[in-house]
Amino acid sequence: MKQPELVFVPGPGIGHIVSNAEFAKQLLDRDPRLAITILVIRTPITPEVDAYVKSLVSSPGNRIRYIILPLEDPPSLELLVECPENYVTLLIDGHKQCVKETIVKHVVSFSGLVVDFFCTGLIDVANELNVPSYLFFPSTAAFLGLMLYLPTHYEKLGKSFDILDTEISDYDIPTYAHHVPASVLPTVVLDKEIGFECMMKHGSRFREVKGLIINTFVELESYAVDTLASDKKNPKVYTVGPLLDLKKARGVEHERIMSFLDTQPDSSVVFLCFGSMGGFEPTQLVEIAVALERSGQRFLWSIRQERAKEKMGVINGFSNLDEILPQGFLERTKGRGMICGWAPQVDVLAHQAVGGFVSHCGWNSILESLWHGVPIATWPIYAEQQINAFEMVKDLGLAVELKLGYRSGCGVLVSADEIEKALRSLMDKGNPLRKKVMEMNEKSRKAVVNGGSSYDSMGSFIEDILSKNVH
Repeated sequence: MKQPELVFVPGPGIGHIVSNAEFAKQLLDRDPRLAITILVIRTPITPEVDAYVKSLVSSPGNRIRYIILPLEDPPSLELLVECPENYVTLLIDGHKQCVKETIVKHVVSFSGLVVDFFCTGLIDVANELNVPSYLFFPSTAAFLGLMLYLPTHYEKLGKSFDILDTEISDYDIPTYAHHVPASVLPTVVLDKEIGFECMMKHGSRFREVKGLIINTFVELESYAVDTLASDKKNPKVYTVGPLLDLKKARGVEHERIMSFLDTQPDSSVVFLCFGSMGGFEPTQLVEIAVALERSGQRFLWSIRQERAKEKMGVINGFSNLDEILPQGFLERTKGRGMICGWAPQVDVLAHQAVGGFVSHCGWNSILESLWHGVPIATWPIYAEQQINAFEMVKDLGLAVELKLGYRSGCGVLVSADEIEKALRSLMDKGNPLRKKVMEMNEKSRKAVVNGGSSYDSMGSFIEDILSKNVH
């Protein structure tokens, strides 16, 4: 029997590549009978992806083959401003022929295509080459349920979601235990012109694959996973998370941050970090600074500028904080607070001094925080972060609500009073939330070891792949 080879095609953002690469690595660690190639689709606006992939290729013990595809005539950047999700979809669809030719040329025993959720157009390639396709979903099981629900919603109501709808204020989406208010739905599905149709097309194709592979674990999202698995219209569900890249960072800034944390008492520091594309205007930074000072909390604060929509890459920090923040703030908080630009998030969350995390609620960040037992206060900014925050607060009871429906560029100023209240709740050692988070911390680690739910589910996926290759 030839060595069966899977081909992965992640979405073009680093967050997507991270979880795809970690899943591929764990598959190869579990079973040497498999081979895996990851095809990397680039964009004109994510130059950092090339460097990240090169670091993966050169990492010790790497057994994954990475092929960076040539950039095929990308869509106009005007489409990116109009709807980033549609831009990425068109970009990937434009690579269909290139993906097919690359597989035919480089993959000897092609046994399955694993596509990210923006890559459903590539299911056609798997069909043409007569191999099964699988969806790798790097976000929550509940959000996957929302994607599957989009065609049903349109069939029922004949329209997209509407945040201004006076007749319907919330929606009964099967994978959420509570009705979901329109205010926390992802911005893209509230876009009646392009976004909703784009995502509905993806959702409608999810059921064409042979399996749904989700970066979650049953103990965390039992309601959503059970709902997906019990629907006979859905493909087989594999829960394989948490998939985390826990490699330690390096560099001068890393050493400076770790040295600061080393001087702080255990569980005393609140970490504020909003992802590689999350930032705020100066007026909002002032409110955060006032809240931090009034709360008396020790803090590590990663500050980035608010990103321009047409620049979807990593954003930069401010160079003139003295002019932006309240006069004397940096001096008054010296010793108990530190401000940085980039922050080594995994290493910070792993540090014993960190006791709380004000987060944008990207799914990778949520999984990292639970893995390290650090409770979150929710401050979503973009993508599906609002509905992630909703699930964490309302369905799972695992986060402090700071904001749920906040969106980048929405023009809303979150007051220092709101922020201070959330900080005090988050860092309150008597908050019962802390016990729940620590319990989930233990469950997350048990899920991925021998006998755990995700370990067994990954084993089931491997056996399904190998059984299709018995000759």
